[in-house]
Formats: sequence, structure tokens, C-alpha cells
Amino acid sequence: MMYTLRVESAFEAAHQLPGYPGKCARLHGHSWVVEATVKGTELDELGMLVDFKDVKAALEDVLEVFDHQYLNEQEPFKDGMAPTAENLARLIFDRLAEHHIFQNGSRLEAICVWESPKSSVTYSRD
Repeated sequence: MMYTLRVESAFEAAHQLPGYPGKCARLHGHSWVVEATVKGTELDELGMLVDFKDVKAALEDVLEVFDHQYLNEQEPFKDGMAPTAENLARLIFDRLAEHHIFQNGSRLEAICVWESPKSSVTYSRD
């Protein structure tokens, strides 16, 4: 038996993709939407995998550093990593996975990042 929990949050940020052969090479912004997926088999004494409130707070803590920022000036993008949705998804995954909200065998399964309502990328460990 496996439980899957999803929590969504959002932030506003600008970026540009130097060297990209198109409009995205120019400075532009997105209303980024981020969904965290948590999986596990064991529920706590209240019958919860992980409290939605705790996952949302941890996700918002991770996203706060990006909100209303120019991503190209943020770590690790300012050191040369391209601020693509793919790299952003992996970075958010790694930072959220460090939070101590996962217990009883629960784990962060994936991060999905939408840069528009019709374009998203999902990063997972496997």
C-alpha cells in the first residue's frame, strides 16, 4: 500500500537563458508553480503520511529565496548554471529533501515546476 501526497505553491521570478536561440535569451518573467510529491507507506498516529501544513511550510521556505527575484543572480545560477525549469526543479528538490518533515519512511518523490500553464518539468530521484 502506497500513499501519495501533493502540495502546490508558487512564486514570481524573472530569468533569461543566455545563448538560447530565441525569445528566452531576453529577460522575461514567469508565475512559477511548484508541486511537491511525497510518497510513503506508513501513517502516523493521526492517520497522516505527512501533515500538508508541514510540507507546504517547508516548500514555501525553499521558494521564498526565489520570489520576486532575478534567478540569474541567485545561487547557483549566478555561478553559471542555466536557470532553466529543469535545473530549478532539481535545486528545489534537493533543498526540500533536506527539511526534517519526512518521517515514518515518507520521502520526497518529485518536484514539478510549471513556468506556464502548459509547460512543466518534473524532477525525481529515479
